[in-house]
Amino acid sequence: MSEIIRIGTRDSELALWQAKTVQSQLENLGYKTVLVPVKSTGDLVLDKPLYELGITGIFTRTLDIAMLNYDIDIAVHSLKDVPTILPKGIIQAAVLKRGNINDTLVFKNNEEFIAQKHAVIATGSLRRRAQWLNRFPTHTMVDLRGNMNSRMQKLEDNEDWNAAIFAAAGLGRIGIRPDDAINLSWMIPAPAQGAVMITALKENNFVVDACAQLNHEETQICTSIEREFLNRLEGGCTAPIGAIAQIKNDEVNFKGILLSKDGSKKIEVSRVEKLGSHHNIAQYCAQYVIDRGGKRLMDDLKRVDKQTAVYSTKAFTEAQRHLLSSKISVKNSDFIQISFNRIPKTILKSKIENVIITSKNGVESLLTNFSPDELQFKNIYCVGRRTKQLIEQKIGKVKHSENNAKKLAQYLIDFMEGTDITYFCSNLRLDDLPEILKENNITLNEVEAYKTVYSSLKVDDSIESIMFYSPSTVQSFMLENKAKKIAFCIGDSTAEEAKKHFKDVRIAKVPTVESVIELVNDHYIQGN
Repeated sequence: MSEIIRIGTRDSELALWQAKTVQSQLENLGYKTVLVPVKSTGDLVLDKPLYELGITGIFTRTLDIAMLNYDIDIAVHSLKDVPTILPKGIIQAAVLKRGNINDTLVFKNNEEFIAQKHAVIATGSLRRRAQWLNRFPTHTMVDLRGNMNSRMQKLEDNEDWNAAIFAAAGLGRIGIRPDDAINLSWMIPAPAQGAVMITALKENNFVVDACAQLNHEETQICTSIEREFLNRLEGGCTAPIGAIAQIKNDEVNFKGILLSKDGSKKIEVSRVEKLGSHHNIAQYCAQYVIDRGGKRLMDDLKRVDKQTAVYSTKAFTEAQRHLLSSKISVKNSDFIQISFNRIPKTILKSKIENVIITSKNGVESLLTNFSPDELQFKNIYCVGRRTKQLIEQKIGKVKHSENNAKKLAQYLIDFMEGTDITYFCSNLRLDDLPEILKENNITLNEVEAYKTVYSSLKVDDSIESIMFYSPSTVQSFMLENKAKKIAFCIGDSTAEEAKKHFKDVRIAKVPTVESVIELVNDHYIQGN
């Protein structure tokens, strides 16, 4: 097994514990692995309660994007933090055996405050807040954010706080649970609390098969029921919804709860089904809650003002739309239209040694005109990781790639074999690459593989910022509009064009649509 499995994880102590547990189990099976820590928005934004950030999957999106960008092979999550609908192409590869399911109360001096009229309890969870207030309506709830260790320290540092609520599994896993902490057995936990989940790209058969060996069937059954209940109530992982399914004596025992934010209203449900006849239990229980006022409660929870802040100059797929924060209302349409040209067969009459392809459109045009067997190029040079992936999937090995055409031109000057190269480009290609090669006595044979046609429209004045994916999308936008507050750009070439019109230009970490979305999320959530 020579392939190394890259394990993506948040960089908190608890997340690393979970990732190392997966790493150990995989390596015990003979697989080679490496950990890839990544900071999530949930770790970076510490001054707002989770439920005010407007994101389901706040701790998972960054890892989703890293996976879709092929930076990691698998991601390890606390399953309770994972949205019930995964991005397109990503699947649940395994669920490890579940740990402690309970919420736990950690207090500073003694527990006498519980019976008192006034007490201060800290938690960042809307579900815990609502259930505590339902039971102790005169108590005061304060927000508590950060990793496990920093939250414990905040409890110690705030003299007026009596206690804080944590997930028992997390405290136990990193060995910081106080001996006198109390399991809140009356508090229904978050769906899938205490379980660790592994996600992977569906197309990656090697890692999917590897992770399947770690799956714990009973935990998978129970957490699937809980997450289906959550999904049918249309609740995100920050909603005040609790659910727990347990298998005892070949029976599935389920409890669920939905509350208002302040805990003044609650709807509970419980049901027992024989194992094997349990497949409709989540549907039944969710409908029970909905029929008893649950829909009205959920509508109240979702009544959040959205800001129409951003316009995307490329239409999103459903998977890409899913990656956006629910705090951001993004309008989108295609500001350029692409049509593939008919490329004469004579182009390939003589064997072409060196080829440049700067976009996926160039690849698609070649494949529309020729079979992969006809595209036998000795050296292929390209721009962008997605272009490279498509070329290597459909045509052949890429000799070298860069993030933009200017950098590729500089590379070719120093390292290209020979002095002739063929460039499959658009009618609206940038001048940088041709000019640099010409200045350095490299003969460039341009083949117009596809046409880029502007498809501009005027956007509403309320739009603050624009998402751009190529220099052509910038040019098209400016035909009908004035520059807005911020230009979020996919890469350097696009940013250079945007800088001609916008004062504030931001560039994605990697040149993918998903990374531009991440850039937008980070800006509007953190308020940079």
